[in-house]
Amino acid sequence: MFRCPAPALLLALAALVALPAAAQVQRPFPAQALRGEIVVTSPPEITLNGAPARLAPGARIRGEDNMLRLSASLVGQPLRVNYTLDTYGLVRDVWILRPEEQRMRPWPRTPAEAAAWQFDAQTQTWSKP
Repeated sequence: MFRCPAPALLLALAALVALPAAAQVQRPFPAQALRGEIVVTSPPEITLNGAPARLAPGARIRGEDNMLRLSASLVGQPLRVNYTLDTYGLVRDVWILRPEEQRMRPWPRTPAEAAAWQFDAQTQTWSKP
């Protein structure tokens, strides 16, 4: 008599097959997101593009896998990121970029560039006028 493999085994196999596809999902960045390099020095103190800056209270740092990362675990690592600022100029949201996201160019590095360029939220691309 033939028996079907355990349902749990089939479910685990399906999850492994779907895992690479889930990793390819494009993350939606807001139009306010700027590109830069962050180095966490002594949380909440950071350097942003070589200048001293500070993480906002409740700042969220998302890794390449889009999972939350603690700032203390990133001390001393130079990270290419997209980030947003709050109304006080503190760094609020940070996305550590995957290699394919780093290749998305152009991407504004300053608020003035973001104000002058056009953002297409659907394709997640910027265009210069």
